[in-house]
Amino acid sequence: MRRERPISAVPGYVLICLPLALILQVVFYYTQGGSRAKIEDLTAPPSLHTFRLMSFGEPIVAAKLTMLGLQSRDSVGGQQQSLQQLNYAHLNAWLTRIVELDPQAQYPFFVASQFYAVVENEAKQRLILDWIYRSFLQDPDRRWKALAHAAILARHGLKDMSLAQTYARAIRLHATGSGVPPWAKQMEIFLLEDMNELEHAKILLGGLMQSGQITDIYEMKFLEQRLIALENKIAQRK
Repeated sequence: MRRERPISAVPGYVLICLPLALILQVVFYYTQGGSRAKIEDLTAPPSLHTFRLMSFGEPIVAAKLTMLGLQSRDSVGGQQQSLQQLNYAHLNAWLTRIVELDPQAQYPFFVASQFYAVVENEAKQRLILDWIYRSFLQDPDRRWKALAHAAILARHGLKDMSLAQTYARAIRLHATGSGVPPWAKQMEIFLLEDMNELEHAKILLGGLMQSGQITDIYEMKFLEQRLIALENKIAQRK
């Protein structure tokens, strides 16, 4: 005969997650149109105050469960719905709410840049990329990866070199932590070279080398070689 364990043996986080998950499920049910809600029916999220009241002092758990609930709308009844129909203004609001609950979360930015940003709709792409950019400015050293991907999408997806340069410049100026790799800080230089703005690229590259941000001897040697290559290109153009 199986012995039943007392409720005191259940881990505390499980006791917290179960009622919280139920409450958030109810919120999604009633705010998003019930069980037949479709991806295009996504409405604005509840206020941050409401979310905090529902989280029972566990905002990170609430953020994760809300993210799962948001993603579950991408597949209703087992059939993938088109992101073309999704209200991206409301999507941005939901992502903002999730990040407000858990400011250190990385997953919302991964999903935003790798999934929602590849929608084949320029207006919606620009909306989600702008959300990534504005969110990056609040915590550059933690959120630079999403903006780096946004810069690539702007360059190759939207064919908007100016926007790509804006994102790359923001990484160079604001993501200055030791955990940000040199290639991310050099993105603007790569873009300028791609745009054939060689003089500007040379100035930025020289500034990066003198800034003290590059401490690895091999990385510095690589940059020196790039600087020489840029100078040769400039000389050939004259």
